[in-house]
Amino acid sequence: MFRRHFIAAAVAAACFPALPAQAQQIIKATDVHPLGYPTVEAIVRMGNKLEKATNGKYKVQMFPSMQLGGEKEMIEQAQVGALQIARISVGPMGPIVDELNVFNMPFVFRDEAHMRKVIDGPIGAEMLDKLSKSSARLIALGWMDAGTRNVYSDKPVTKPADLKGMKIRMMGNPLFVETMNAMGGNGIAMGFNELHQALQTGVVDGAENNEPTLFAQNHYQTPKGKVYSLTGHLIIPEIFVYSKASWDKLPKGDQDLIQKLSREAQLEQRKLWDAYVAEATGKLKAAGIQFVKADKEAFYKATQPVRDKYGAKYSSLIEKIRDTK
Repeated sequence: MFRRHFIAAAVAAACFPALPAQAQQIIKATDVHPLGYPTVEAIVRMGNKLEKATNGKYKVQMFPSMQLGGEKEMIEQAQVGALQIARISVGPMGPIVDELNVFNMPFVFRDEAHMRKVIDGPIGAEMLDKLSKSSARLIALGWMDAGTRNVYSDKPVTKPADLKGMKIRMMGNPLFVETMNAMGGNGIAMGFNELHQALQTGVVDGAENNEPTLFAQNHYQTPKGKVYSLTGHLIIPEIFVYSKASWDKLPKGDQDLIQKLSREAQLEQRKLWDAYVAEATGKLKAAGIQFVKADKEAFYKATQPVRDKYGAKYSSLIEKIRDTK
């Protein structure tokens, strides 16, 4: 009797196998920076929140340190859905969403506090919406802080004349190249993934970026990264985006949750950023990197033609930025 029941149960199990548990969906995220860097850490924490909130339905898998390529490759992969979340600079997005070039202009923000007020308010929300609705095939999730960009090389740069004849790496946007040219140097467009080698071999005479990048990417260990001149010419926020190809497959409720967690990540990254800047600056100085004060007013005046050229059609937007308190 027991044997007949056992056989019947076995046959039933074979005919009607148990339904598999819901497969966990992997969300691939990427960044040019290493683990622990504020932009990376903010997305990792966001992923932990998402996994917990959805009872493990989603898991964010981070690929830091340019494992999936530089920003150009990251954008291309996100556009086709090969990865989902990418933290990218505004620079490469300027040619796609024209208004974003306003943020790329030299000295458009008074300081970092001013920049934060702008991206947290209606102007920032409008820019994200325009990117999401553009032909970029990306959903803009939020902003991230990238500090103030300053020139680093093997000699002090305190005024435009100091840059004469110097090849300085800039992000791949004509506006940036023209900014460096106006500042007195020779702007060279180059992918971020090529920069360390170029600084090491002298292909370029220097670059410009924030303190955390100079430290985290070990550019300070190259011959062209020994002097950090506080030119303060660019304060450019960054964006983290979601692949539209992948986004459109998500249920509306999950989209709303990701957007809510993205807003939290935007504010959390800022706290991480401030702490990391202080830490990186301390370590750079301890390593003997020379910090030099520059004549910002001289660089502001030198770059006025760039603002005149690129800012004319955005005059009302620039006025709104200036009026943001």
